[in-house]
Amino acid sequence: MFDARLEVRATQGRAGHERLDPPVVPLLRRYTSALHTRARSMRPTGATPTVFVVDDDAAVRTTLEASIQNAGWRVETFACAHEFLARPRVLAPSCLVLDLSLPDINGLDLQKRLAIDRADMPIIFVAGHADIPMTVQAMKAGALEFFMKPLRDDVLLSAIEHGIECSRSVRREEAEARALRDCHAALTPREREVMALVVSGLLNKQVAGELGISEITVKAHRGSVMRKMHAVSFATLVTMSAKLGTVTAPIKFRRGWD
Repeated sequence: MFDARLEVRATQGRAGHERLDPPVVPLLRRYTSALHTRARSMRPTGATPTVFVVDDDAAVRTTLEASIQNAGWRVETFACAHEFLARPRVLAPSCLVLDLSLPDINGLDLQKRLAIDRADMPIIFVAGHADIPMTVQAMKAGALEFFMKPLRDDVLLSAIEHGIECSRSVRREEAEARALRDCHAALTPREREVMALVVSGLLNKQVAGELGISEITVKAHRGSVMRKMHAVSFATLVTMSAKLGTVTAPIKFRRGWD
């Protein structure tokens, strides 16, 4: 799918500048979407959003479960933090409705744990009693919302919907990042060296001098890097490199290839 070569024919414009033939434009658009297509292929299929509820009050759990199910979401309830933590991480967009006061681990401490390995799960705090410092601490730590009981269904469901969308967005970004890392991993060691040097702003002849190879060889590696990374321009490659953390020197944007 990604091995097809893109041949771009250029014609001379009136002002002496190169322009792309019209038939090439659709091909370029398809080529730029290759990374996104790869990322989409890595996402779980049929991943149903799940809402988790952790509250030690059985009546609250029952009420929330009914409301969330009626809204069309899958819901799982837990009476304490340890029960929830024992549940394997869900591979789908998710949101957590979390009681501030729990019998084993309080909500704020659970929030700290989840920030490490479940960053894609927004947290909506609910509390029967809370002071301002607790609320501030929860929000500063990244809580999506903080509600006092009793809860209004429309307000809570609106927050859950927002949380699911946030989770979906984070998971999409993570999938695209994995796809980008996979593309970079497919490069040979020499290609990675060339990529790191060219995105740092070195000219082909300078890269050749750094690596002790010919300028023609550098151009060949550079072209291979572009194909394997599915980058349609130098600027795109620089952006990818920045996301990967491979830029090692100030970037000098140029109008085209050397």
